[in-house]
Amino acid sequence: MKKILITLLVAIAALTACKKAEQPAATEAATPEATLQVLKVGATPVPHAAILELIKDDLKAAGVELEIIEFTDYVTPNIALNDGQIDANFFQHQPYLDSFIAEHSMDLVSLGGIHVEPLGLYSQKMTEIGELADGATIAIANDPTNEGRALLLLQANGLLTVNPEAGLEATPIDIVENPKNLKFSELDAAQLPRVLEDVDAAIINGNYAMEAKFNPEKDALILEGAESPYVNIITIKKGMENDPRLQALMTALKSDKVKTFISENYAGGVVAVF
Repeated sequence: MKKILITLLVAIAALTACKKAEQPAATEAATPEATLQVLKVGATPVPHAAILELIKDDLKAAGVELEIIEFTDYVTPNIALNDGQIDANFFQHQPYLDSFIAEHSMDLVSLGGIHVEPLGLYSQKMTEIGELADGATIAIANDPTNEGRALLLLQANGLLTVNPEAGLEATPIDIVENPKNLKFSELDAAQLPRVLEDVDAAIINGNYAMEAKFNPEKDALILEGAESPYVNIITIKKGMENDPRLQALMTALKSDKVKTFISENYAGGVVAVF
């Protein structure tokens, strides 16, 4: 009887040892997923969300689970960031951010620039800028920086002159010379591609132009150059600059992989700046 009892105890001890030996392997297998830190980034669909999709696996390898929240306007992403609903956003340039902060008193800062989306003049009624008639109506964005940017594009192409004191936030009332007597329809930037049938031309941001299936290099009558100061940035809340998740995001975005993707997919409608 004693021998049987001893044999049973040895068997139980052996089974327990096996269980303990198996446990670390199971824990080790679960660890990578368990330690991923979520990073929520708001973005407009093209090209921002597409670029972020490209680097999801790179961030996962760095221990970050990237969650992309898509927006279709230029106001909500900054509100969501300021309210803590997202950790960063990717849709705007510095002049727009500066204007938004001044108007809404938010503590938001740029973490760095990624690309520029050249602004262009598009039309369904003309094939070249020389066809622009006297009294033509041009649709432009109604937010301060993109409106001024549109007027400065027309000025750079000799179509009008803006009061230099108005700076980057010029509006039609700041036009001092308008030899073609151009008229302007001021609309939300996202609406501009949809009104081309109703106006002679529209000055459209690169991302919205591409969403409307325009090829900026081929379809724009006039187009900003790659030297444009309107670089699209990653925006975060002030004080978060050293967050490891955000640093990993910037490393992944400023890679040869992203630069090649931009070059091969956007035909000059997006230009990397790193």
